[in-house]
Amino acid sequence: MCAATPGRERINTQGDYTIRMSHTVHGKARLATRVSRIRGQVDAVARAIDREVDCGEVLRLIASARGAMDSLMAEVLEGHIREHAFHGVRARSARGQAADDLVSMVRAYLK
Repeated sequence: MCAATPGRERINTQGDYTIRMSHTVHGKARLATRVSRIRGQVDAVARAIDREVDCGEVLRLIASARGAMDSLMAEVLEGHIREHAFHGVRARSARGQAADDLVSMVRAYLK
């Protein structure tokens, strides 16, 4: 079940397990813009295939769409790490540094 109180973050409750969803709700417009761009890139791949464009160009378009998807994944994962796995951790603490290190590793992996 998902509930929201005006001016507060959304909470998803499944039995005794509660998940805060603030990072996707608060960044919804930004994420929606990214998804729209990805949709446009995937449509460009489909058009290129329909038009029988050179395979090198199709591969370039696919790589571009994949990069955009990886960036979206990194952004959502970063929010998840900071809001759920390390929620309430001070930025300058050892756990805060661990969160920063994990986010850096995820971003490097998804490049």
